[in-house]
Amino acid sequence: MQVKSREPADAGRERITVVPESLDDLWHLTYVLEPGDLVSGDTTRRIQRNDDQMRDTGGEREHMYITLEVEDSEFHKFANRLRIGGVIADCSREDQLGQHHTLNVEETKEITIEKVWKADQLDRLEEAEAATENPDVAIATVEEGEAHIHTVAQYGTEEYADFTGTTGKGEYARGRDELFAQLTDALSRMDVDAIVLAGPGFTKQDAYKYIEDNAPDITEKISMVDTSAVGDRGVHEVLKRGAVEEVQQETRIAEEAELVDELMARIGEGARAAYGIEQVKQASDYGAIEQLLILDERLRHERGTDGEWDLDVNELITDVERKGGDVTVFSSEFAPGDQLEGFGGIAALLRYRLE
Repeated sequence: MQVKSREPADAGRERITVVPESLDDLWHLTYVLEPGDLVSGDTTRRIQRNDDQMRDTGGEREHMYITLEVEDSEFHKFANRLRIGGVIADCSREDQLGQHHTLNVEETKEITIEKVWKADQLDRLEEAEAATENPDVAIATVEEGEAHIHTVAQYGTEEYADFTGTTGKGEYARGRDELFAQLTDALSRMDVDAIVLAGPGFTKQDAYKYIEDNAPDITEKISMVDTSAVGDRGVHEVLKRGAVEEVQQETRIAEEAELVDELMARIGEGARAAYGIEQVKQASDYGAIEQLLILDERLRHERGTDGEWDLDVNELITDVERKGGDVTVFSSEFAPGDQLEGFGGIAALLRYRLE
């Protein structure tokens, strides 16, 4: 994320101009935007015409710069865009004011956001800005007869490819080599800075040897990790062990995996943990929260007009931070976020146990 400028606006609002540079940045912006924010950017809009020079053909698209009053926003990772819906609050054409419009924000497209910024939202922008320099990482997990490749992004991990083949050596060695060849070919075509090769047993070492013999330029990117499984479970183990952090220190996924594992362990022991809004609110009142864990989707929902909690979530976050606690907003796109959702979308690691 590139933050190009910041300037004060009216009524305690601040105007920040940003240029998203990746899908991660678009995802971050989804959880920065709220109903009532003002977002300005270039767009095209279908304009109805009917005059002597041009018959009405259903409208022609016209380029314009508009300001939307935000009603909703949605991240479409498969379409590589963020869609922001709302009402046109300012525009060069007065006849378009008050009309509904959707602003499609893509990578490298500059937008300006005007709003009363909350501390965690500014933190999110800073996090996205700092993450620009993070290396791109792939996780390859392999065992006999099976291999998977996942890509790592701040909004989660995605399976890039998976392969199956025969198992064993001897008469099956040819099929095994075909599996390694498919894995090597796929890794060769990926534009990544680092590769974590993981899996149980010695199969990953054999896969590494095959890569070394057939695509030696890739091996300098590879680090190996022992895991008990492959696929999604193997990826979770890789993240939990911090292997990705070694090459991508700022990744939020590894932090979330570690925090949710700590939460689960404390709950299992009946010690220093709270979950669900009632328990967390009580812990906050006592100043007992060391680390607040909250799901991005839940945070966004509670900041809207249809929130379900009988409190102001912004005041809760401010209270936790004022009393020395840290706040981590979890991604709903990744497994730790799914686990946190099962606890009501909010939990806390505590300084001491509450009776």
